[in-house]
Amino acid sequence: MEFNYFIGTDISKNELDFAIMQEGRILFHREVSNTVKQVGVFIKELLKLPGFDLSRAVFCMEHTGIYNNHLLFALHKQGANICLESATQIKNSLGNIRGKNDKVDAIRIADYAYRNCDRLHLWVPKRDVIVRLAQLTATRSRLVQVKKMLTVPLAESNFFIDKRMAIDNAKLCKSSIESIQKDLIKTEKAIDELIDRDPELKRLFKLATSVTGIGKVVATEILITTNEFKDIREAKKFACYSGVAPFTKESGLFKGRARVSPMANKKVKKLLHLAALAAIQHNNDLKIYFQRKVKEEKKNKMLVINAVRNKLILRIFACVNNNREYEKKYQKLVA
Repeated sequence: MEFNYFIGTDISKNELDFAIMQEGRILFHREVSNTVKQVGVFIKELLKLPGFDLSRAVFCMEHTGIYNNHLLFALHKQGANICLESATQIKNSLGNIRGKNDKVDAIRIADYAYRNCDRLHLWVPKRDVIVRLAQLTATRSRLVQVKKMLTVPLAESNFFIDKRMAIDNAKLCKSSIESIQKDLIKTEKAIDELIDRDPELKRLFKLATSVTGIGKVVATEILITTNEFKDIREAKKFACYSGVAPFTKESGLFKGRARVSPMANKKVKKLLHLAALAAIQHNNDLKIYFQRKVKEEKKNKMLVINAVRNKLILRIFACVNNNREYEKKYQKLVA
């Protein structure tokens, strides 16, 4: 689709900065409150521009988490074209830049949209069940973190402080820890019920967890980050996204070792690491593979664990793409 208006948007908690560009020229800048009502007022102002057609305009913005919500809701309701890009992607495309403020950032985003109009990926909203699943998972992560903040220092202090003090500290935190644990159980139950109520989510969850090493937490996070395997459909792309795909570094006669990139979803990478450790322990084939690589071939442990992470990703996507659960005793038929 060809666009003739490019609206760059810089988003903060309280304000939205819009830069309206046409044919590479900034027409004007507007600053409004970050509310659905004010976004609606701004859209009405745009519709008064000569020759402005909402279907021929694209709104480009950086992904800023929940601060995007009011704008996305209002624009989607009006049927606008939306491009949601990562801040790193936009920054890397701009070359050397100096200084920044909200107005300048909005102009830079509009310029990015204008220069890359033929490569823009329009945003498609996720299903409500995925949005809710992401919220519940985030709540669970926060509860786990808070519980850890209380329990770990208590356990550590037992060895280094007076026993009576340690007992007093444990008593003071007991009710808080118990309350957090109850909330954690409720949240996990809500996650289970949400997945169980949705047939498609339940099917994908069952396929993912059929792979040894992939538990409920890992499978849920994969469903969220891939948007039910709609946004990321290939194992290699997900391996890149999660930071387990190795990339070579070569220049002239220099040939460096292939290494993983630090640009990744670190949360997913961490979960895949734990899944790989579990798979090595409980899957006989992967256990033999790990021992052979480490003990016989003297490979670096982390290198082999990363290879196992890649194998798990390949297995998950194979199960989803073929719509069949992982068969642990699968044997090739020999003609």
